[in-house]
Amino acid sequence: MYAYVGSRTTRERNARGKGLSVFHFDDQRGVLTPVQIVDGLVNPSYLLLNSMGDVLYCVHGDLFEVSAFRVDKTTGRIAFLNCQGTQGKNPVHLALDSEERHLVVSNHIGASLAVLPIEEDGSLGPLKQLVQLHGEPGPHRIEQPHAKPHFNLFDPTGRFVLVPDKGLDAVFSFRYEGGALSTAPVSSVKAREAAGPRHMAFRPQGDMAYVINELDNTVAAYGYDPQTGTLNPRQVLSSLPDHYTGNSRASGIQVDAQGRFLYASNRGFDSIAVFAIDPQTGLLSFVAAIPSKGETPRFFTLSPDGRYLFVLNEDSDSIVSFAVDQQLGLLEETGEQVTTGSPVCMIFSA
Repeated sequence: MYAYVGSRTTRERNARGKGLSVFHFDDQRGVLTPVQIVDGLVNPSYLLLNSMGDVLYCVHGDLFEVSAFRVDKTTGRIAFLNCQGTQGKNPVHLALDSEERHLVVSNHIGASLAVLPIEEDGSLGPLKQLVQLHGEPGPHRIEQPHAKPHFNLFDPTGRFVLVPDKGLDAVFSFRYEGGALSTAPVSSVKAREAAGPRHMAFRPQGDMAYVINELDNTVAAYGYDPQTGTLNPRQVLSSLPDHYTGNSRASGIQVDAQGRFLYASNRGFDSIAVFAIDPQTGLLSFVAAIPSKGETPRFFTLSPDGRYLFVLNEDSDSIVSFAVDQQLGLLEETGEQVTTGSPVCMIFSA
C-alpha cells in the first residue's frame, strides 16, 4: 500500500515543502517509507485518487488549476498526465462524481465551483461548468470579505454536493445531475456568525453530517435528508477543552468507518479532538483533545483499516503516527514519524 502527501511549496506560504511525496505504507506496523518526490510543483495540496487507484488528482493552492497524475500501482510512483484551469483562484478541494466522469473543485478565492470532465485515460478535460456562490459575508473583517467555498462533498446518494462556505457562514447544497451542478443552491443552512464552515463528513448511515467550523473552533451536527439535500441543525460543540482560553483555528474532520467516533483538528491548541457518536441519535460527546506532537495540524487522516491516525503538522514539518484505541477512539503516539516540509494532505491507495 502507498500513501501520497501534498505539501505547500511557495515563499508566500512560508513553505518548506518540495512537492508531491510518495511513501510505502506498512499497514501492519503503521510505518511510512519514502519512495518518490515530484518537485517543481506549486502548492500541491488537496489530493484524490480514483477508485481504480491508477490516477491521482491534485489542486494547486494559490494558482488557478488542477492536475492529474498517472499512478503505477506496483511501485506507487506517479507521472504527470495533464493540467486544466479552474477559472478561479486558490482551488482547495476536489471530488469525483459516482461514475468518475467529472471532477468538482472548490475555488476558495474565486468564490466558485468548477466542474471538469474526466477523459477515458483519466486525464482532465477543459472546464465544463462554473457556478458562482453569492451571499452576505460574515462579520470577520479579514477572513470573510466574500464567499469562500472550502470543501465540496458528494452525499452518499451522489445526487447532491454539499459546500461549506467559510466566507458566508453557511453550508450550501447543490443538486448534481448529468455531469452538472444546479446553477444555484437547492437549500442552505446558516452557521453562527464568524463560525467559518470549512470541511464536513457524513456518518456511514448517511443520515447525519458534521461540519468543522474553522473560525470559532466548533463542530456542528446536522440531520440530513437525502431526498432533498437538506441539512437540519441538531447540535454544536466546541472542539477545544474547557480549560483552553487562547486563540485557535479548526481545520480537518473525519468520521471512522463504523460511525462510532469523530475526529477534528485544532491549530493553535495543536491537537486532535475526539468525539463519541451516539449510535441512535448521531449526536456528539466530547471525549478528549490529544496533542498533535507538532505545530499546526492542518490535516489528519485515518489509515484504511482505522488502526492508525496520521497527523500532518504543517509548521513543524512532520507526519506523526498514532494508534487508535478501537474501543474508546483515543489516540496513542506510536513513536513513528517522518519529516517532510509543510505537509497539508495525505491519502492512501486502495
